[in-house]
Amino acid sequence: QVQLVESGGGWVQAGGSLRLFCAGSGITFSRSDIRWYRQAPGNQREWVALVNRDGIGSYSDSVKGRFTISRDNAKNAVYLQMNSLKPEDTAVYYCSAQSTAGINYWGKGTSITVSS
Repeated sequence: QVQLVESGGGWVQAGGSLRLFCAGSGITFSRSDIRWYRQAPGNQREWVALVNRDGIGSYSDSVKGRFTISRDNAKNAVYLQMNSLKPEDTAVYYCSAQSTAGINYWGKGTSITVSS
């Protein structure tokens, strides 16, 4: 059974930093592209960042230069370092892993609130 668990969310003032953590079980992260998404209240879920199997990250324009995605295959984990946070970054953040069979798995999310 595949399970993804996000953690690291919380409350932070604008300009601050948080580091999100996604741990996987039942799926080998080293064989998977891992993505972070977020969903703000009243909004659709949007893609935030991707780290591919080679460890190369890509980002949405809204977070580029502020967020860094990384992976630790030994721990079957992915991180999202978020710096210079803005109130518009407030959302529930979700980790998603795509298996080699093309199936997408999701965690239950971790919430962050950025106050102005």
